[in-house]
Amino acid sequence: MTTHKVAVIGGDGVGPEVTEQALGVLTATTEAFGFGVELTDFDLGGDRYLRTGDVLPDEDLVALADHDAILLGAVGTPEVPPGVLERGLLLRIRFEFDQYINLRPVKLYDGVPTPIAGLIPEQCDMIIIRENTEGMYVGAGGILRRGTAQETAVQESINTRFGAERALRFSFELARGRDGRLTLCHKTNVLNHAGDLWMRTAQEVAADFADVTLDYVHVDAACLYLVDSPDRFDVVVTDNLFGDIITDLGAAIQGGMGMAASGNIDPEKRRPSMFEPVHGSAPDIAGNGWANPVAAILSLAMCLDHLGEADAAQAVTSAAVSVLPELKTMGGPDMGMSTAQIGDLIASRVGG
Repeated sequence: MTTHKVAVIGGDGVGPEVTEQALGVLTATTEAFGFGVELTDFDLGGDRYLRTGDVLPDEDLVALADHDAILLGAVGTPEVPPGVLERGLLLRIRFEFDQYINLRPVKLYDGVPTPIAGLIPEQCDMIIIRENTEGMYVGAGGILRRGTAQETAVQESINTRFGAERALRFSFELARGRDGRLTLCHKTNVLNHAGDLWMRTAQEVAADFADVTLDYVHVDAACLYLVDSPDRFDVVVTDNLFGDIITDLGAAIQGGMGMAASGNIDPEKRRPSMFEPVHGSAPDIAGNGWANPVAAILSLAMCLDHLGEADAAQAVTSAAVSVLPELKTMGGPDMGMSTAQIGDLIASRVGG
C-alpha cells in the first residue's frame, strides 16, 4: 500500500477549523481508496510567533522538507505586524522549496451564487497560473531616510528568463490537455522591460506547442474580461503580483473566498508542494463554525492529485461539489450548516 507523508499547518483563526474538516475527508478517502497517509502536525503561525518569537525555525523547515506535501489552513492574527508571517513563513516555504507554480482554479459550480448576473457554470471554468518565486515578492529594495520627510521606498520586480520560461512551459502543457487556449496576462505597454521578457519568452516557447493558441491581454483588460466575459479564458499565466490580484477577483466570480482552492507547486516533486485555501485566517469569525471548509477540501483534492491519487482527488471534488447546492450561502452564519456539518457530509459522500 502506498503511503504519503503529509505535513499539516493548521495555523490561525479559522485555519485549524477548516483543516480539521479536510483531514476528516482525507481519512474517509484513504479508507475508500486504499492508500495510506502519515500526518505530521506543525505548530506554525501567528500564535506560535506571539508565544515564542519563532516564525519558521530552520529545524522545522528541514522537517517539512521530509514530506511529500503540505496542507496549510491559514496564518495570521491582528497582533502580528504585516509581513512577518507572509514573508517569514509563507514566502519562505515557497522560495526554499522552489514552489514556482501557484495554481488557482476559477470554476463556477452549480448552485453557487455569483455576483455576475446571468453567469452560468459553462462560462466560468479556467485555471490561473501565477509565477510564484520572482517578481515583486522577492523583496528587492529598501527604504532611505526612514521616518523623515524625505523618506524614499524602492521595491523592485525581479524577472528572469529562467523563471518566466518554466512557468510558461508548465502553462502550455496544461493548456494542451484542456481546450488548447493559453492567455498571457501582463502590462507590456508600461512595464516594457519585464513585460517584454515575458512576451518574447512566451512567443518563443509557443513554437514548441503548435496545438496551443497563445493570446495576450493587459492585466487591466483582464480584470474587465474576468467580469464581462470569463469564458474568454481557459488557462491564464501571469507574474507573481498580477496573479495575486486577479485570482482574488476570480474567487469572487466563482462564489467567494470560501470556494477558492490553491496549490503552491514544485512540478518536479523535488520538494513538497503546499496546498491551501486562500480565504485567510478570518479571526473575526473563528470559533463560530461559520467558515466554509469547501476551499480547504478542494485544496486537499488538488493535493491528492499531485500525489498521484487521481481517482481519490476526483471523488473528493465530486463530494464537495455535491454539497454546494444544499448551502444557503457560501460562508457566514447563514450557510445553513456549520463548518463541521459540511465537512462530515462531504466525508460521508466520498466513495459513496
